[in-house]
Amino acid sequence: MGNVIFFIFAILAIASAWGVVSSKNIMHSALYLALSFSGVAVLYVLMNADYLAAVQLLIYTGGIAIMVVFAVTLTLRGDISDSNPENSSWGWGALVSTLLFITIAFVILTNADWRIFATPWTSGGSAADISLLLLTKFMIPFEAVAILLTMALVGAVILAKGVKVSK
Repeated sequence: MGNVIFFIFAILAIASAWGVVSSKNIMHSALYLALSFSGVAVLYVLMNADYLAAVQLLIYTGGIAIMVVFAVTLTLRGDISDSNPENSSWGWGALVSTLLFITIAFVILTNADWRIFATPWTSGGSAADISLLLLTKFMIPFEAVAILLTMALVGAVILAKGVKVSK
């Protein structure tokens, strides 16, 4: 039963990721992005990575995807039905992506000991351990990233809206 659920959500995540890049409506692309993030969170739960699933849901699905939706709605002008025009270079992107996939698959399949760690993982890795690290040893980088993301959003809104210069 676990394999069936895994494949259902893996196909959901991949199909919604395809919807992100193929949708002509940028608002639909943003919603597909949130759906893809949610599918990946379920995959994390199935792999017993509860902390990563919570981070995926809270930060990516709840934060980034909703921020993208708000940024699109606040900065978009006019009709959004064809706001994501087709790019003529999609064939090159597909070719490069396919070659990269083949290269990575070749490296993974030909390297017999890619799953073996040099030393076994002995640290906990639980949510409590990671949160303790984030709020003690890595507090400054954690807060710096939060400020950087906020400044990036404000800058994107300013650039998209345009600044009217009075003479």
